[in-house]
This record gives sequence, structure tokens and C-alpha cells, in this order.
Amino acid sequence: MTIIQTANLGFPRIGKRRELKAALESFWSGKADQASLLETAAGLRAQNWLRQKELGIDILPSNDFSLYDHLLDTAFMVGAIPEGHKAAGQSDLDTYFLMARGSGDERSACGHDYGTGVTALEMTKWFNTNYHVLVSELKPSQMFELTHNKPLADYLEAKALGHQTRPVLVGPVTFLSQAKPAIGGFNTLSLLPRLLPVYAEVLRTLRDAGADWVQIDEPVLARAPNGQVALALTEAYAHLAREVPGLNLLLTSYFDAHDANIELAFSLPVAGVHIDLTVRPDLLTRLPTLAGGKVVSLGVIDGRYIWKTDLTAVLDHLEPVVSRLDQVILAPSCSLLHVPIDLAQEEKLAADLKSWLAFAEQKLTELAVLKSALENGRDSVAEALAANAAAIAARKASPRIHNPAVAERVAALTPPMSERQSPFAERILKQRKRLNLPLYPTTTIGSFPQTAEVRAARLQNAKGQLSDADYTVFLKAETEKAIRWQEEIGLDALVHGEFERNDMVQYFAEQLEGYAFTQHGWVQSYGSRYVRPPVIFGDVSRPKPMTVDWAVYAQSLTDKVMKGMLTGPVTMLQWAFVRDDLPRSAVCRQIALAIRDEVLDLEAAGIRIIQIDEAAFREGLPIDPAAWQGYLDWAVECFRIASAGVADETQIHSHMCYSEFNDIIRAIAAMDADVISIETSRSNMELLEAFIDFKYPNEVGPGVYDIHSPRVPETDEMVRLLAKAGQRLKAEQIWVNPDCGLKTRGWAETKPALERLVAAAKAMRATHPVWV
Repeated sequence: MTIIQTANLGFPRIGKRRELKAALESFWSGKADQASLLETAAGLRAQNWLRQKELGIDILPSNDFSLYDHLLDTAFMVGAIPEGHKAAGQSDLDTYFLMARGSGDERSACGHDYGTGVTALEMTKWFNTNYHVLVSELKPSQMFELTHNKPLADYLEAKALGHQTRPVLVGPVTFLSQAKPAIGGFNTLSLLPRLLPVYAEVLRTLRDAGADWVQIDEPVLARAPNGQVALALTEAYAHLAREVPGLNLLLTSYFDAHDANIELAFSLPVAGVHIDLTVRPDLLTRLPTLAGGKVVSLGVIDGRYIWKTDLTAVLDHLEPVVSRLDQVILAPSCSLLHVPIDLAQEEKLAADLKSWLAFAEQKLTELAVLKSALENGRDSVAEALAANAAAIAARKASPRIHNPAVAERVAALTPPMSERQSPFAERILKQRKRLNLPLYPTTTIGSFPQTAEVRAARLQNAKGQLSDADYTVFLKAETEKAIRWQEEIGLDALVHGEFERNDMVQYFAEQLEGYAFTQHGWVQSYGSRYVRPPVIFGDVSRPKPMTVDWAVYAQSLTDKVMKGMLTGPVTMLQWAFVRDDLPRSAVCRQIALAIRDEVLDLEAAGIRIIQIDEAAFREGLPIDPAAWQGYLDWAVECFRIASAGVADETQIHSHMCYSEFNDIIRAIAAMDADVISIETSRSNMELLEAFIDFKYPNEVGPGVYDIHSPRVPETDEMVRLLAKAGQRLKAEQIWVNPDCGLKTRGWAETKPALERLVAAAKAMRATHPVWV
């Protein structure tokens, strides 16, 4: 008889009421001490273990909790700590947060004195998710040692509470593959022989403490087969099997699956393998042959999206195969880090929409239902299956999800609608004449600090304690102050500050048809930065202008150029929970047409620069390179649908965050934005190499101020970055701007940073006194 268990690969860390965010930010501000932060963290872990057990999960994870990021935790565990950060930190926790956030030259935003300033580690996306990880920079001389055994500490903490857990580790090959080489041409995988003894030591301590299974996440297996990675995985797991006998390893991958990698995974000396069946359901029928006596963990519940699982369909798929396997674990496809915690908190969602959804806790309940049905027959959970089937059927039949007018408009799209009137070389001459900006023009990405006063006013307005009229007066005053200050310091292209906006996606989604919103559907992006993605449940359209009034008001306050600020269609798609009953490309085209309407209205209102941010453009790439071109084709098309209707004289900007551009530079060029701003400060302008090698023809704003850190760079540092950019780009191509929007920073950091940014641009102009 098949042994069936349920397991969870990881649970959200943030707390149902974002308790972790409050604790972190209180500690960073100096209002709370380390003991208070660690007490809150321990309380959240205890709640998570207990709740998962209550929901019927047999195998609970430990070490899935992090104060900031699991990849940073791994670097800290193995001693991959930069010397500068180690020297500057006054305690282990100080050093940890220095790696995550950097510090200023005197005191960090944590309220702790760190001495000389250090920069944060670089940040990138965790595969094709919107979760950010911190990237270790490794050099050929890098040595590793067991510095902080957090997996053991968390395991023992759970054990003391009566929970036998399965500790979770980021695998050694994935850790090295995600790391950045400190010098060109260096392969970080070459460090594997030095790293493996540390992993073996960690695993031995877990085994000796009583752990019987350890989950080792190797999502590098989700990528296309790679000979070097395959050799590294073979070496790694042979070493661990030899050095740590008596401990069962579950090799875990997710997000994608390739036949060669699946075969490799089952060939390695591990006790079990986890497969993401939500992306490769066809693999199920091959498992009886592949398993070879290994435990099989089946990712049958989608861990990245919030739609209710069709349990009947899953059972139809599982039943013929599960009985042919010795031991099966039912699990989410990946960690539930990527979804909100509890749908029961959503008191304002429409009843029908709510019935279509499942958050983390509801997904674990679905696993328990599947286990009961497989062990005891469907009759044992007939009521639950009937309710699930009714919700699935009701969603399919709902009149709320389809709008014939939207479908007709998408069907009427023609190629000319995605083409600018003239090529860039002709447009830019007209734009320079109209805008009359200096060389090295300065600007910001869009948002200014959302202060406590701004957030309080928004909350008061939402609660009815501040009238709409009074709230508008307040927002106009904040906008005018921001504009006057920008004029005072000498910025060239101004922004209105976006004080009326709660989020770069939610603000627009709230004004579009086809979106819905949660109250507590928070998901971690990185550290204490949480987002509340809207839900795209139906066809998308724009009933009325969304930003025109604020843009016109802001422009009326100044003679300088004011940018109109929009979020692009790909990012509006990527940073939402997207309906799964239409192709993503079809949904994106609907959004593109809505943004196009806004662009044309802004232009008609006299706005001369319109920025359409595509921060998530690269994030949408499928993990499998074979599928890239199809995605890039429709993603570029959607940006161009949104942007291409304007006259030559109107300048289109776009912004992209934390992206490796080399492999998509042709697609970026095909977007044909007049100016693209990108993050480059943490990479010391290295990300510009893609633009140089490709000979990118349009203009570029390489970021010179890392806004994800409280550190304020000196003018000379920005000048050095711009000079480095000037070695790669022509002076007339370069804009000067921060890496990203300034919403999460304080004015105390923002003002000196932007003043120095303007000074740096002026210094660069002195080396190029006239247009070349």
C-alpha cells in the first residue's frame, strides 16, 4: 500500500498582520533592541509551525523563516561575508543587515553606529519570481566555514516546541550558481570543493540532533540542462551522501522542469525528489519508472498563484499513478512564500471572487483533502470536493470575467499601432529642440518619500476621517513642496512625487476594470518590503483617465519639464495575480490598450515626457530559454502598443529594475523607448556592458544612487560612476538619475543624495561644455 503524506516546502514569514515588518523597521530605526526583534521572529515561527500542523500537514519545514532573505542566510551560514561588512558590524546581526542594506558614513538607518559606510550586496530576482535575493560576490580565493548554524538552531527551536521538522537549505550548487564572480571569467562553481565540507558539517549537526530528512532546494535544476551544473550536482550529492550517511535528503526543484534534469535528479544518491507537477503534469506517468524506490514529492498545488485548485481534476490525474509508487508526499509546487497567508482575513472581497481563491492556509487545506481522498476514497471528503467543484464551475460561468468590447478591441489591433511615426534618430532631434535640456540631464524615477504624514493622511481618508476635498488639498500641498524643492536644487526633468499613489501597480489597477483588491494579501518582495498584488480576474479596460489631472496640476506649477508617470503593461501583468483562463499575452494586450489611452490623454494635456515603467520586463522571462523569444515578442509588442501612439516630439521613457540585460538587450532596443533608466550603482556600472556591446542607439539613464540602501553616496562617487558610464556611452546618450523610485526612503537621505546627484551632473557638464 502506498504511504501518503502531506508536506509544505516553506511558509510565508511576514505574519498575518505584517508583524515582521513592524519589528524590523522598529529595530532599524533604533526604537527596539535586538532581543525584541528576535522575540517577534520566534513568535512568528511558533505560530507558523502550529498552524501548519492544525491544517493537516504531516511534514513541517524549518529554516524557511528569514529575517531578510534565504540566500543571504546561506551566505551568512557559510561565511561568505565581505571583509568590509564584517569589520563595520558591531554584532552578527549588524553585519547581517549591513550586507542586506548597507549603511551611511556616520550612522545607519538602524540607529546603530557602523563607522565608515559600506554598500549593500547586489540584488536580483529569485529565478522568474518577484521575490528579490541578495547576491554574494565570490572571488577565486574565497574560503568557507560554518559561521552561523541557523538551520540547526531553527530545528532545535521547533523540536523544543514539540515539532519534528524537515529543515530547508538552499542547495550548494544553486547558491554558487546565483553568486556573482568578483572577476571576469571566474566560474563560481569552481568553489564547490571548498563549500561542500561546510554543507556536510551542517547536515551532520542536523542528523545528530535528530533530523531524519532535510529538504535541499536546487531550483538551478529548473533551468535548461547545463553540463557544468550537472557535474557540480553529481559531485555535490556524491560528497554529501558519503560524508553524511544516515540522513535522508529530499532534492527539491520548482518553477520548471526539463527531462534531462529530472533524470539527473533521480540518478543522484538522495532519498527523495520533489517535482513541480504544476508546470510539468506530464511527468507524473513517468514517475513509477523514474523513482527507483525513491520517495517522490509531488508539487500538485500551485505555490505561486492564488486560484483555487481543481481538486477533482488533480485526483483524476493522480489516482492511476499514485498506487504504483511506494511512498508519495503531496506538497505545493514551491514555497508558499509567494502567496498571501490567509483568505479568511479578506472581509471585503466579493463573495463569488473569494470563492475562487486559495491563499497559503487554504492551499494546505487542499493538500489535506487530496490526501484523504487518495487514502480513504473520495467519499470521505465528498462535501469538500463538491464545494470545490461548484466554485470552479461558477468561475468559468461568471459573466463578470468577460467583456465583449475588450475582446473586440484586442482583435482589431494592427501592426501600425505599435510603430512610432519616425525612427529614433529623427525623433530625438525634435525632442531635444522641444525639451531644451542640458547635457547630462537630471531627473528622478518618479516617487518621492511616502512620509508618515502622507501615509497617515491616506489612512484617515480611507477611514472617512479626512474628507476627499481636504485630502486633495493636503496632496496638492505635498506636490507643490516637492516641485519647489526640485526647482531649488536644479533638477532638469521634474516629477510630481506620486503622493496620491499607494503603489505603482495598485494605484492604476484600482482605476481599471477587471482588477480586484485584497485587504491583507501581502507578499514579501524583499526584507521588510511587502507588496499587495491586485488580482486580475476579468477583462481589463480603462473607464476614465487615471493620472491626467495630477500631471496637469503639477505642470501648472512650473515652467520646467514635468514627466507623466505610468506603469507599463508587462509590469501591471507581472506584479498581479493573473487570471489563468486566458493566455498571459492576451491579458497583457488588454492592459496595453488601457495604458495607451492614458498616454494619449497625457500627451493631449501637454505633457512632454511620459515615463512607462517596465520594472518587471525581464522577470517575465520563462526559465527555459527555448521559450524566451515567444515571451519577448509579445512583451515588446505590448509596450509598443502602449507607447507608440504619440507624436515624435513626445519623449517616451521607461525604467527597469535589477535586471541582467545582456540576454535581452535586443528586446530592450526593440521596445524603442527614447530613454531607458536602469539600476547600475550596485553593479558599479557593469550592467551597462550589454548596452555597449550591442551599441544601444537610444538614450540611457544609468542609476548613480542605490535607493534600496540608507547610504547616501558622495558627489565624487557619483561622478566616478558617470565617468565610467561615459567610457561606455556617448555623453549625449546619458541621463543622470537614481536607481529607482524614492518612495521607501526618507527625506533626510533623499535630499542630500539628489543634491549631490545634481552636483555630479554639473561636474560632468564641465568636461563637455557644449553639445558634441
